[in-house]
Amino acid sequence: MNHQLKLRAALLSVLLLLLLLGIWQLATMPRASAPTAVSAKDAEYAALMGQAPSAAGEAPAKVDGFPTPAQFLHIAARHLSDPFYDHGPNDKGIGIQLAHSLLRVALGYLLAMLVAIPLGFAIGMSPLLYRAIDPFIQVLKPISPLAWMPIALYTIKDSSVSGIFVIFICSVWPMLINTAFGVAGVRRDWLNVARTLEVSPLRKAFLVILPAAAPTIITGMRISMGIAWLVIVAAEMLIGGNGVGYFLWNEWNNLSLSNVIFAVLVIGVVGMLLDILFAALQKKVTYAE
Repeated sequence: MNHQLKLRAALLSVLLLLLLLGIWQLATMPRASAPTAVSAKDAEYAALMGQAPSAAGEAPAKVDGFPTPAQFLHIAARHLSDPFYDHGPNDKGIGIQLAHSLLRVALGYLLAMLVAIPLGFAIGMSPLLYRAIDPFIQVLKPISPLAWMPIALYTIKDSSVSGIFVIFICSVWPMLINTAFGVAGVRRDWLNVARTLEVSPLRKAFLVILPAAAPTIITGMRISMGIAWLVIVAAEMLIGGNGVGYFLWNEWNNLSLSNVIFAVLVIGVVGMLLDILFAALQKKVTYAE
């Protein structure tokens, strides 16, 4: 039954994909239009926007507008055929750009783990500490990560490290809250048994609390990774230099909509793969009572 459900879901996904491709093809099909006169002002604007009149007295034709599916596949194949080329600061392959983004996310995320999980354990095991720290969490949690960017740039004075700080500050809260919630929700019976057996606090944390709270902790880590990948793209648009967010913004400045769409899909696919990875990890630590 479960196998049949997966097969039907996959078939429905393929049909939806074909429907979207059909709509895309119809929306981007070239349409014949009657020639219209173009003023000098409109022609100058078209030239600035990367467009040019196809002939005297005709409307400007887009050089790189919204691509058809076939054109997009050709552009995607060109990028993926050589993803690690390096032709200078503003001309690097998508593989190099992704590597920079993933490195920033990994560093910021690791720092968030080192802070959030131990602190979450302490908060979850101490109601007093929870009440003392909760007001700070509630004030800092809703602040947009990008709002920290000016402060980071001023204090750190390094754009790349500032991007890592933004990842840290946006990743720490879901992990911290979920860790505290999972630790506080461990069944009292298990803690009472550990107390009866005179288990040391360290062993109790690793052998009783951590296995019981692991599914909730992984859920917080999964949410944090999704937010981190979401934020790094916006952060790289601001800090520039390299990364998939910078690649996207640079292609927009070059008026290359095809490359922008390619970057958006790459961001989505990588985000999906990261989520699948954490979903598999969550499944490993989840047990049925």
